[in-house]
Amino acid sequence: MGQLDGKVAVVTGAASGIGAATAKRFAAEGATTVSMDVAPGVGVVEVDVRDEAAVMAAFAAVQAEHGRIDVIVNAAGVAGGGPVHMVEASEWDRVVDINLKGTFFTNKAAVTLMLEQTPNAVGQRGSIVNIASIEGIEGTEGGSAYSASKGGVVILTKNVAIDYGRRGIRANVICPGFIETPLMDEVFGLDGMADIKQSFLDAHALGRSGEPREIAAAAVFLASDDSSFVTGSSMIVDGGYTAGRQHGIVDMLGLGFDPQT
Repeated sequence: MGQLDGKVAVVTGAASGIGAATAKRFAAEGATTVSMDVAPGVGVVEVDVRDEAAVMAAFAAVQAEHGRIDVIVNAAGVAGGGPVHMVEASEWDRVVDINLKGTFFTNKAAVTLMLEQTPNAVGQRGSIVNIASIEGIEGTEGGSAYSASKGGVVILTKNVAIDYGRRGIRANVICPGFIETPLMDEVFGLDGMADIKQSFLDAHALGRSGEPREIAAAAVFLASDDSSFVTGSSMIVDGGYTAGRQHGIVDMLGLGFDPQT
């Protein structure tokens, strides 16, 4: 028996990375899962989250076919940014439109349809899980547009939770650390980034980057009835990146360890 048996879920950004891992895990947990992405693929509904009419039509089609939408996971996103004086307005708009406006459109579509639904056995009409980033919690060098967009997703989620909690709709946001995805490869694959990537990995208390399946596992919890009293939360899944900084003191005291041994 899966944690999401009988639920209908929509996952955006599902062609790769966190979205793909989430769609796969949801299906394994028993959910009827509809994958959406701007990139075409087998079993993927092609939708650009920046297009409000297209998003609404796609979500309405899911509800019409399956009778309801119980869960949405918004994993569609892009990287981008730089020091603000170096960021073109068109690049700012691209990042914010996909990461933040796209989340607004998918949340709007989901809430509109969920409000029409009959509550389930635990009195809820739906669960919204938005994917932000630890860069929406704290700043990162050169983050600008990306950090601003993800910070917006965090606060938008809290407002959705406040506005619709008493109508049986929960909204939570996952803030991943650095996860091995095509998005991460896009950034750290640039010339001269190898040492910088390693410095980011070393800043995680666990000493490594995360895997998409680890974010998918968190999304399963927030989508399931086990989280029925969880709304408006920012779930940080970052291997200890935001716990604080390491400066070698533990190693000096002989308390360091190699997780590979």
